Amino acid sequence: MTEQKATNVHWHEGEVTRAERGQLLGQKGATIWFTGLSGSGKSTVAVALEKVLHAQGRLVYRLDGDNVRMGINKNLGFSAEDRTENIRRIGEIAKLFVDAGVIVLSSFVSPYKADRDIVRKLHAAGEMDFIEVYIDVPLAEAEKRDPKGLYKKARAGEIKNFTGISDPYEAPESPELVLPSHEMSLEQEVEAVIALLKTRGILPG
Repeated sequence: MTEQKATNVHWHEGEVTRAERGQLLGQKGATIWFTGLSGSGKSTVAVALEKVLHAQGRLVYRLDGDNVRMGINKNLGFSAEDRTENIRRIGEIAKLFVDAGVIVLSSFVSPYKADRDIVRKLHAAGEMDFIEVYIDVPLAEAEKRDPKGLYKKARAGEIKNFTGISDPYEAPESPELVLPSHEMSLEQEVEAVIALLKTRGILPG
């Protein structure tokens, strides 16, 4: 799905740099990639963080799994191949936002390490910041929460290829930040991410 099909295409460089766009915004673009089981709290943290950063005058945009699947990725299902393409497209979209100087909050189960590594490498190739945040919640806790009723359906066999039940989740080996959301308040989680962004120079210290 990812091979280059178009021929005779060439990158056209502009005259406004990423650094100049960042200077205009007073921030540095970056992708904060929240990964974890369904029900772990990825979207909850991202929504709260978006609100806090916006109130601080930061330009931030949130990419959420279900939202993206209702638009640009509406033609993708949940097979391993489709999951890989889903994450690849999101990685490319996130890169565009980062190049524009925006702080991107991406909330995706993204269960496969290889897929997340592809996105990390995409950012590294463009000298862009990629911050992996693992929302580390035990399966039993995520299943107890079950905000969308998905685990119940998966256990009943109504949903195939469901991460944690019939499909695996490969936890990050070296994420930039781990948030055990079952042991932290939402405020503490948001504060931890903001502290990391300051340490990384994404936000002013």
